[in-house]
Amino acid sequence: MADSQVAKKAGGESNPMQEVRLAKLCLNIAVGQSGDRLTRAAKVLEQLTGQQPVYSKARYTIRSFGIRRNEKIAVHVTVRGAKAEEILENGLKVKEYELLEKNFSKDGNFGFGIEEHIDLGIKYDPGIGIYGMDFVVVLQKPGHRQGIKKRKRVKVGTKQRVSQEEAIDWFKKKFEGIVLSK
Repeated sequence: MADSQVAKKAGGESNPMQEVRLAKLCLNIAVGQSGDRLTRAAKVLEQLTGQQPVYSKARYTIRSFGIRRNEKIAVHVTVRGAKAEEILENGLKVKEYELLEKNFSKDGNFGFGIEEHIDLGIKYDPGIGIYGMDFVVVLQKPGHRQGIKKRKRVKVGTKQRVSQEEAIDWFKKKFEGIVLSK
């Protein structure tokens, strides 16, 4: 029986350890100032994901932008699993399943932005306003955890890392998307 399984692998069947999958989706709204606008942006992310968002602080003071060091200026949330795929599908629908080649990194991740959150299906609320947001998609193959765990850590080989070409192929296959080269 083991010989027939080896034959199937040699016969062109794909290796399950080489399948690219969605690890996580990071959503970010950078407001650029603290206060009421930032809390309203947090409400938008909470409505969209059902999770409590995290606030990001400024690294240093930029007087021309009017921000101080350690001032809360953005809000983000990380989503995993089926919920991440659902939100990603809605975000790509807004972009009409078209991304640029430069949206894909060499590490196999990709990102894009939308200008209005109401395009995702959230009802417009005049008390909240309209916010744009960034989507960052992290892709990985099974076995990636071996390189990041604390105990018995090993190096992850280059075959086990996701390349830019594999990320583009995954996007085209999974969402029937179009990658433009500009």
